[in-house]
Amino acid sequence: MTVEVQATRDVVDIITGGWRAQALYTAVKLGLPDHIEAGRNTCAELAKSTGANEQGIHRLMRLLVAMGVFEGSESTGYRSTTVSAALLDGPESLRDMCLLYGEEFYSAWGHAHHAISTASSGFEVAYGRSFYDYLSQDAATARRFQQTMNAGSMFFHQVPEVFDFSGGKTVVDVGGGGGHLLATILGATPDAAGTLFDRAHMMPKAREHLAAAVGLDRVHLVGGDMFKDVPTGGDVYILCRVLAGWDDEAVVKVFENCRRAMADSSSRLLILDRFVEDEDSTVLPALWDLHLLMTTGGEHRTLDRVEGLLNRAGLDIARIAELPMETTALIAAPRPRN
Repeated sequence: MTVEVQATRDVVDIITGGWRAQALYTAVKLGLPDHIEAGRNTCAELAKSTGANEQGIHRLMRLLVAMGVFEGSESTGYRSTTVSAALLDGPESLRDMCLLYGEEFYSAWGHAHHAISTASSGFEVAYGRSFYDYLSQDAATARRFQQTMNAGSMFFHQVPEVFDFSGGKTVVDVGGGGGHLLATILGATPDAAGTLFDRAHMMPKAREHLAAAVGLDRVHLVGGDMFKDVPTGGDVYILCRVLAGWDDEAVVKVFENCRRAMADSSSRLLILDRFVEDEDSTVLPALWDLHLLMTTGGEHRTLDRVEGLLNRAGLDIARIAELPMETTALIAAPRPRN
Protein backbone atom coordinates (compact mmCIF):
# COMPACT_ATOMS: atom_id res chain seq x y z
CA MET A 1 0.00 0.00 0.00
CA THR A 2 1.30 3.45 -0.91
CA VAL A 3 0.98 5.98 1.89
CA GLU A 4 -0.46 9.31 0.75
CA VAL A 5 1.75 12.36 1.13
CA GLN A 6 -0.91 14.23 3.11
CA ALA A 7 -1.37 11.28 5.45
CA THR A 8 2.37 11.26 6.08
CA ARG A 9 2.29 14.98 6.78
CA ASP A 10 -0.62 14.54 9.17
CA VAL A 11 1.22 11.82 11.09
CA VAL A 12 4.37 13.95 11.32
CA ASP A 13 2.37 16.94 12.56
CA ILE A 14 0.76 14.82 15.27
CA ILE A 15 3.87 13.03 16.51
CA THR A 16 5.94 16.22 16.67
CA GLY A 17 3.33 18.01 18.76
CA GLY A 18 5.25 17.21 21.93
CA TRP A 19 8.38 18.82 20.49
CA ARG A 20 6.47 22.05 19.85
CA ALA A 21 5.07 21.99 23.35
CA GLN A 22 8.55 21.57 24.83
CA ALA A 23 9.91 24.40 22.67
CA LEU A 24 7.21 26.72 24.02
CA TYR A 25 7.82 25.49 27.56
CA THR A 26 11.54 26.25 27.19
CA ALA A 27 10.80 29.75 25.91
CA VAL A 28 8.62 30.41 28.96
CA LYS A 29 11.13 28.82 31.34
CA LEU A 30 13.80 31.16 29.97
CA GLY A 31 11.44 34.15 30.16
CA LEU A 32 11.81 34.93 26.45
CA PRO A 33 8.36 36.59 26.08
CA ASP A 34 9.24 39.11 28.82
CA HIS A 35 12.75 39.71 27.51
CA ILE A 36 11.54 40.38 23.97
CA GLU A 37 8.74 42.61 25.24
CA ALA A 38 11.43 44.57 27.11
CA GLY A 39 13.32 45.17 23.85
CA ARG A 40 15.97 42.47 24.02
CA ASN A 41 15.42 41.37 20.44
CA THR A 42 18.61 39.65 19.29
CA CYS A 43 19.92 36.21 20.14
CA ALA A 44 23.02 37.73 21.75
CA GLU A 45 20.88 39.88 24.05
CA LEU A 46 18.54 37.00 24.85
CA ALA A 47 21.46 34.68 25.61
CA LYS A 48 23.06 37.26 27.90
CA SER A 49 19.76 37.90 29.72
CA THR A 50 18.92 34.21 30.20
CA GLY A 51 22.35 32.67 30.64
CA ALA A 52 21.62 30.27 27.78
CA ASN A 53 23.86 29.44 24.82
CA GLU A 54 23.48 31.93 21.96
CA GLN A 55 23.37 29.25 19.27
CA GLY A 56 20.75 27.32 21.25
CA ILE A 57 18.64 30.48 21.51
CA HIS A 58 19.04 31.09 17.76
CA ARG A 59 17.79 27.62 16.88
CA LEU A 60 14.89 27.86 19.35
CA MET A 61 13.84 31.28 18.06
CA ARG A 62 13.84 30.01 14.48
CA LEU A 63 11.21 27.42 15.46
CA LEU A 64 9.19 29.79 17.65
CA VAL A 65 8.90 32.30 14.81
CA ALA A 66 7.77 29.51 12.48
CA MET A 67 5.16 28.54 15.09
CA GLY A 68 3.87 32.11 15.30
CA VAL A 69 4.96 32.64 18.92
CA PHE A 70 7.21 35.54 17.84
CA GLU A 71 7.75 37.57 14.67
CA GLY A 72 10.89 38.87 12.98
CA SER A 73 14.36 37.41 12.66
CA GLU A 74 17.91 37.85 13.87
CA SER A 75 18.58 40.44 11.18
CA THR A 76 15.44 42.52 11.79
CA GLY A 77 15.00 41.86 15.51
CA TYR A 78 12.42 39.66 17.19
CA ARG A 79 9.00 41.05 18.10
CA SER A 80 6.11 40.02 20.33
CA THR A 81 2.82 38.58 19.04
CA THR A 82 -0.57 38.06 20.64
CA VAL A 83 0.61 34.53 21.48
CA SER A 84 3.73 35.68 23.33
CA ALA A 85 1.71 38.45 25.00
CA ALA A 86 -0.44 35.76 26.62
CA LEU A 87 2.75 34.35 28.17
CA LEU A 88 4.04 37.55 29.78
CA ASP A 89 4.44 37.29 33.54
CA GLY A 90 1.30 38.70 35.19
CA PRO A 91 -1.96 37.85 36.96
CA GLU A 92 -3.79 36.56 33.85
CA SER A 93 -0.79 35.00 32.14
CA LEU A 94 -0.68 31.49 30.69
CA ARG A 95 2.93 31.28 31.87
CA ASP A 96 2.29 28.95 34.81
CA MET A 97 0.15 26.73 32.61
CA CYS A 98 3.07 26.28 30.20
CA LEU A 99 5.45 25.49 33.06
CA LEU A 100 3.11 22.96 34.67
CA TYR A 101 2.30 21.27 31.37
CA GLY A 102 5.94 21.27 30.34
CA GLU A 103 7.20 19.68 33.55
CA GLU A 104 4.88 17.62 35.79
CA PHE A 105 2.16 16.99 33.21
CA TYR A 106 4.67 16.21 30.46
CA SER A 107 6.23 13.59 32.73
CA ALA A 108 2.78 12.11 33.40
CA TRP A 109 2.07 11.83 29.66
CA GLY A 110 5.35 9.96 29.31
CA HIS A 111 3.51 7.03 30.92
CA ALA A 112 0.49 7.20 28.59
CA HIS A 113 0.79 3.56 27.55
CA HIS A 114 0.62 2.43 31.19
CA ALA A 115 -2.22 4.83 32.02
CA ILE A 116 -4.38 3.75 29.09
CA SER A 117 -3.58 0.07 29.50
CA THR A 118 -4.52 0.09 33.19
CA ALA A 119 -6.95 3.08 33.31
CA SER A 120 -4.84 4.56 36.09
CA SER A 121 -2.81 7.72 36.59
CA GLY A 122 0.42 8.21 34.67
CA PHE A 123 1.36 10.87 37.19
CA GLU A 124 1.53 8.30 39.99
CA VAL A 125 3.94 6.20 37.94
CA ALA A 126 6.14 9.24 37.29
CA TYR A 127 6.11 10.67 40.84
CA GLY A 128 5.19 7.75 43.09
CA ARG A 129 2.15 9.47 44.61
CA SER A 130 -1.17 10.91 43.54
CA PHE A 131 -1.37 14.33 41.94
CA TYR A 132 -3.28 15.84 44.87
CA ASP A 133 -0.87 14.38 47.43
CA TYR A 134 1.95 15.92 45.40
CA LEU A 135 0.23 19.31 45.45
CA SER A 136 -0.29 19.16 49.22
CA GLN A 137 3.46 18.64 49.71
CA ASP A 138 4.83 20.99 47.06
CA ALA A 139 3.75 24.59 47.59
CA ALA A 140 5.36 25.90 44.39
CA THR A 141 3.54 23.39 42.17
CA ALA A 142 0.28 23.95 44.08
CA ARG A 143 0.56 27.68 43.39
CA ARG A 144 1.34 27.00 39.73
CA PHE A 145 -1.67 24.67 39.48
CA GLN A 146 -3.97 27.30 40.99
CA GLN A 147 -2.65 29.90 38.55
CA THR A 148 -3.25 27.43 35.73
CA MET A 149 -6.84 26.95 36.85
CA ASN A 150 -7.27 30.73 37.02
CA ALA A 151 -5.85 31.11 33.51
CA GLY A 152 -8.50 28.69 32.22
CA SER A 153 -11.28 30.77 33.76
CA MET A 154 -12.03 33.00 30.78
CA PHE A 155 -15.67 31.92 30.93
CA PHE A 156 -16.17 33.21 34.50
CA HIS A 157 -17.42 36.63 33.46
CA GLN A 158 -20.27 35.04 31.49
CA VAL A 159 -21.56 32.92 34.36
CA PRO A 160 -23.75 35.79 35.71
CA GLU A 161 -25.20 36.05 32.19
CA VAL A 162 -26.52 32.47 32.23
CA PHE A 163 -27.78 32.45 35.83
CA ASP A 164 -29.49 35.18 37.87
CA PHE A 165 -27.69 35.60 41.20
CA SER A 166 -29.61 38.76 42.17
CA GLY A 167 -32.34 39.08 44.79
CA GLY A 168 -30.11 38.81 47.85
CA LYS A 169 -29.05 35.24 47.11
CA THR A 170 -26.36 33.47 49.10
CA VAL A 171 -23.90 31.77 46.74
CA VAL A 172 -21.86 28.83 48.05
CA ASP A 173 -18.86 28.01 45.86
CA VAL A 174 -17.94 24.42 46.76
CA GLY A 175 -14.28 23.72 45.99
CA GLY A 176 -13.95 27.42 45.19
CA GLY A 177 -10.15 27.47 45.15
CA GLY A 178 -8.67 30.95 45.10
CA GLY A 179 -12.07 32.67 44.96
CA HIS A 180 -11.88 34.02 41.42
CA LEU A 181 -15.29 32.73 40.29
CA LEU A 182 -17.03 33.86 43.47
CA ALA A 183 -15.42 37.29 43.19
CA THR A 184 -16.61 37.57 39.59
CA ILE A 185 -20.18 36.66 40.55
CA LEU A 186 -20.31 39.01 43.53
CA GLY A 187 -18.72 41.80 41.50
CA ALA A 188 -21.50 41.47 38.92
CA THR A 189 -24.27 41.10 41.54
CA PRO A 190 -24.05 43.80 44.23
CA ASP A 191 -26.86 42.40 46.41
CA ALA A 192 -25.52 38.83 46.54
CA ALA A 193 -23.43 37.37 49.36
CA GLY A 194 -21.03 34.46 49.14
CA THR A 195 -19.44 31.56 50.95
CA LEU A 196 -16.21 30.06 49.68
CA PHE A 197 -15.80 26.45 50.74
CA ASP A 198 -12.61 24.47 50.16
CA ARG A 199 -9.78 22.71 51.96
CA ALA A 200 -8.23 24.72 54.78
CA HIS A 201 -4.94 25.22 52.95
CA MET A 202 -6.79 27.18 50.22
CA MET A 203 -8.18 29.77 52.64
CA PRO A 204 -5.22 32.22 52.89
CA LYS A 205 -4.95 32.77 49.13
CA ALA A 206 -8.73 32.96 48.72
CA ARG A 207 -9.02 35.44 51.59
CA GLU A 208 -6.36 37.65 50.02
CA HIS A 209 -8.05 37.66 46.62
CA LEU A 210 -11.62 38.14 47.88
CA ALA A 211 -10.59 40.92 50.26
CA ALA A 212 -9.07 42.86 47.38
CA ALA A 213 -11.80 42.06 44.84
CA VAL A 214 -15.10 42.47 46.74
CA GLY A 215 -14.35 42.90 50.44
CA LEU A 216 -14.68 40.35 53.20
CA ASP A 217 -17.92 41.90 54.49
CA ARG A 218 -19.75 40.03 51.69
CA VAL A 219 -17.96 36.70 51.99
CA HIS A 220 -17.56 33.87 54.48
CA LEU A 221 -14.60 31.52 54.08
CA VAL A 222 -15.14 27.99 55.37
CA GLY A 223 -12.60 25.18 55.35
CA GLY A 224 -13.79 21.61 55.10
CA ASP A 225 -14.31 18.46 53.06
CA MET A 226 -17.10 18.45 50.46
CA PHE A 227 -17.40 14.67 50.77
CA LYS A 228 -18.43 15.05 54.42
CA ASP A 229 -20.69 18.12 54.31
CA VAL A 230 -21.01 21.61 52.86
CA PRO A 231 -22.22 24.91 54.40
CA THR A 232 -25.99 25.01 54.85
CA GLY A 233 -28.56 27.61 53.85
CA GLY A 234 -27.29 28.52 50.40
CA ASP A 235 -29.57 29.64 47.59
CA VAL A 236 -27.06 28.62 44.91
CA TYR A 237 -24.42 25.92 45.21
CA ILE A 238 -21.65 25.91 42.61
CA LEU A 239 -19.40 23.06 41.56
CA CYS A 240 -16.91 24.43 39.05
CA ARG A 241 -14.46 21.94 37.53
CA VAL A 242 -14.19 19.86 40.71
CA LEU A 243 -15.90 16.58 39.78
CA ALA A 244 -13.60 15.06 37.17
CA GLY A 245 -11.05 13.66 39.59
CA TRP A 246 -13.55 11.57 41.56
CA ASP A 247 -15.49 8.38 40.94
CA ASP A 248 -19.27 8.23 40.54
CA GLU A 249 -20.01 7.30 44.15
CA ALA A 250 -17.97 10.25 45.45
CA VAL A 251 -19.72 12.62 43.04
CA VAL A 252 -23.16 11.42 44.14
CA LYS A 253 -22.10 12.04 47.75
CA VAL A 254 -21.19 15.66 46.92
CA PHE A 255 -24.49 16.13 45.10
CA GLU A 256 -26.36 14.71 48.10
CA ASN A 257 -24.52 17.01 50.48
CA CYS A 258 -25.45 20.04 48.36
CA ARG A 259 -29.06 18.87 48.12
CA ARG A 260 -29.27 18.41 51.89
CA ALA A 261 -27.73 21.83 52.59
CA MET A 262 -30.02 23.85 50.30
CA ALA A 263 -32.11 26.56 51.91
CA ASP A 264 -35.38 25.50 50.26
CA SER A 265 -36.93 24.15 47.06
CA SER A 266 -36.03 27.31 45.14
CA SER A 267 -32.31 26.69 45.67
CA ARG A 268 -30.24 25.50 42.74
CA LEU A 269 -27.05 23.58 42.05
CA LEU A 270 -24.92 25.08 39.28
CA ILE A 271 -22.36 22.72 37.71
CA LEU A 272 -19.74 24.30 35.45
CA ASP A 273 -17.63 21.76 33.62
CA ARG A 274 -16.56 20.17 30.36
CA PHE A 275 -18.56 17.18 29.16
CA VAL A 276 -17.57 14.63 26.56
CA GLU A 277 -19.64 13.19 23.73
CA ASP A 278 -19.21 9.65 22.52
CA GLU A 279 -20.56 10.51 19.06
CA ASP A 280 -18.95 13.18 16.83
CA SER A 281 -16.62 14.41 19.59
CA THR A 282 -14.37 17.38 18.94
CA VAL A 283 -10.68 17.12 19.83
CA LEU A 284 -10.39 19.40 22.86
CA PRO A 285 -12.92 17.72 25.22
CA ALA A 286 -11.58 14.28 24.30
CA LEU A 287 -8.03 15.51 24.89
CA TRP A 288 -8.86 17.05 28.27
CA ASP A 289 -10.56 13.80 29.28
CA LEU A 290 -7.49 11.74 28.45
CA HIS A 291 -5.31 14.30 30.23
CA LEU A 292 -7.32 13.70 33.41
CA LEU A 293 -6.49 10.01 33.16
CA MET A 294 -2.80 10.88 32.90
CA THR A 295 -2.79 13.22 35.89
CA THR A 296 -5.42 12.16 38.42
CA GLY A 297 -6.87 8.96 37.00
CA GLY A 298 -10.12 10.92 36.60
CA GLU A 299 -12.40 11.55 33.64
CA HIS A 300 -14.90 13.89 32.09
CA ARG A 301 -18.44 12.49 31.88
CA THR A 302 -21.23 12.66 29.33
CA LEU A 303 -24.26 14.79 30.11
CA ASP A 304 -26.45 11.69 30.32
CA ARG A 305 -24.16 10.14 32.89
CA VAL A 306 -24.10 13.29 35.05
CA GLU A 307 -27.87 13.52 34.83
CA GLY A 308 -28.09 9.97 36.20
CA LEU A 309 -25.84 10.88 39.14
CA LEU A 310 -27.92 13.97 39.87
CA ASN A 311 -31.11 11.92 39.85
CA ARG A 312 -29.63 9.53 42.40
CA ALA A 313 -29.06 12.54 44.67
CA GLY A 314 -32.60 13.87 44.29
CA LEU A 315 -31.79 16.57 41.73
CA ASP A 316 -33.13 17.19 38.24
CA ILE A 317 -31.58 19.25 35.44
CA ALA A 318 -33.71 22.35 34.99
CA ARG A 319 -31.68 24.10 32.30
CA ILE A 320 -28.46 23.83 30.28
CA ALA A 321 -26.41 26.78 28.99
CA GLU A 322 -23.21 26.91 26.96
CA LEU A 323 -20.18 28.94 28.02
CA PRO A 324 -16.83 29.73 26.31
CA MET A 325 -13.84 27.34 26.37
CA GLU A 326 -16.19 24.42 25.61
CA THR A 327 -17.67 24.67 29.09
CA THR A 328 -21.29 23.86 29.92
CA ALA A 329 -23.48 25.14 32.75
CA LEU A 330 -25.95 22.64 34.23
CA ILE A 331 -28.60 24.16 36.49
CA ALA A 332 -30.15 21.48 38.72
CA ALA A 333 -33.20 21.81 40.95
CA PRO A 334 -33.99 19.77 44.06
CA ARG A 335 -36.70 17.17 43.64
CA PRO A 336 -39.45 17.59 46.26
CA ARG A 337 -38.77 15.42 49.29
CA ASN A 338 -41.33 12.74 50.04
